[in-house]
Amino acid sequence: VVPGETALAFYKAKNPTDKPIIGISTYNVIPFEAGQYFNKIQCFCFEEQRLNPQEEVDMPVFFYIDPEFAEDPKMAKVDLITLSYTFFEAKEGQKLALPGYQ
Repeated sequence: VVPGETALAFYKAKNPTDKPIIGISTYNVIPFEAGQYFNKIQCFCFEEQRLNPQEEVDMPVFFYIDPEFAEDPKMAKVDLITLSYTFFEAKEGQKLALPGYQ
């Protein structure tokens, strides 16, 4: 992906169980310092996803790397950025705490 240009990637998810699952995703960018330049425009991770029994889906992420990435001397040797997701079952009625807020 060229910094400043948009890109579309797909992640595959499968529900291997015999019951519907509602899940949510969290993401991680490696190297950590490059995360500030990674911008998601549209992502399956913005909302809960329902997967029916044995269903397999492709989930899109539309993103770009901020052009300032190429200007940052700390990123000069970075030629690979890895975006990964953890998809886990949402627990009904459970709210996640916001970081830094009580």
